[in-house]
Amino acid sequence: MTTYRLTTITASDGRALGVAQWGDPDGDVVFSLHGTPGSRFGRPPDEAGLERARLRLVTYDRPGYGVSDRRPGRRVVDCAEDVAAIADALGIDRFAVTGGSGGGPHALAVAARLGNRLTRVECRVGAAPFDAEGLDWWAGMDPRNVQEFHWAIEGEQVLHDNLARLAGEDLARIAQDPSKILSDDWQLADADREKLARPDLQQVFVEDMRNAYSAGVWGWVDDDLAFVTDWGFNLDQIEVPVTVRYGAHDVLVPAGHGAWLASHVPGATVVVHTEGGHLSDPDTRIEELRALVATG
Repeated sequence: MTTYRLTTITASDGRALGVAQWGDPDGDVVFSLHGTPGSRFGRPPDEAGLERARLRLVTYDRPGYGVSDRRPGRRVVDCAEDVAAIADALGIDRFAVTGGSGGGPHALAVAARLGNRLTRVECRVGAAPFDAEGLDWWAGMDPRNVQEFHWAIEGEQVLHDNLARLAGEDLARIAQDPSKILSDDWQLADADREKLARPDLQQVFVEDMRNAYSAGVWGWVDDDLAFVTDWGFNLDQIEVPVTVRYGAHDVLVPAGHGAWLASHVPGATVVVHTEGGHLSDPDTRIEELRALVATG
């Protein structure tokens, strides 16, 4: 297995983008867009399994995370330019895309803008647009997430100050106990708590979290601001096949968001995990990725 944990790519406007690759360098390519907060270190814990499945997983730090330069005022749609720049730099013509949680809307943006280069796209537990017609955006959402997005509505400085405080608490907590990925006051589904108890997943999350905050919290800030404003594209512009996947018991991005996307992404294939929450099952995730490229 060849793992490239850091390759620096230059975006079209000169910004640096931190990129990682996992699995089989000659395998089928999947771009995996990380959650919020997150970084290029977000990947399935079983790295050898990616190679066995002949998958080449490409991840990158969105602007403001890890080693990627910040892009103030970025919109969700802007990620498509960065994905295209990374694919060009790595000599990749066609590929699949998956995005989970905060990466979900970004995956849909890539679908809308780079459809001629894509085989298939997966949006996992992704949020719906903030102005989604007919959706109560807040219904079923954990109070901590509700508070976070209200800070975003109040503005950049309020959001930054509060997220910087939370990031400091996160880093202090995992330094003391790496199993405490999330504080105890989250109202998570049992399925998510079971996954967070896994040492292999804890190791990935700790590495991911530390890298996400290594340059501060501007990536997190800019993600949240982008989610509560216009995304810069319309879902009806998507022509590539899309799978919308969500958990029935998710409290971070409630199931209503997934159901809304399922009915508004053209021709979407819908997968509902009836006993699931927000987190993917590490034991089946690589199979899902293999299916993603196989059906593209």
